[in-house]
Amino acid sequence: MLTSECICTHLRRAARGVSRHYDEALAGFGINVAQFSLLRHVQRLDRPSITCLAEAMGLERSTLGRNLKVLEAEGLVRLADGDDQRNRVVLLSEAGRARLDAAYPAWQQAQAQLVERLGESQRDELVRLLEQLA
Repeated sequence: MLTSECICTHLRRAARGVSRHYDEALAGFGINVAQFSLLRHVQRLDRPSITCLAEAMGLERSTLGRNLKVLEAEGLVRLADGDDQRNRVVLLSEAGRARLDAAYPAWQQAQAQLVERLGESQRDELVRLLEQLA
């Protein structure tokens, strides 16, 4: 393996490995970890505007819009008018809620496996370090 001091190289490689771990856990539910995360954010934020959701997830609005179109086509979310004409809100559909409920135990198991590999103190340190970089 090529050695590198580049933080970006190591983070991207780790991110791909972690994403693959969660994607494998969620494969039977017809969503990937990015879609699961998006649905969970919509659920937790309860009727977020597209702008609010993009900021919460650290995504560009255009990227979020493309991801929402896929979930909307699958009937997992829907878009509705917000408080004014310029703003739309994202709603979790019943199908989206059911998909989250079904997939959540698999996500929890994937999460627990990674915490077991790292240990809780290293997990906490990793989260702290990543928040510094975000």
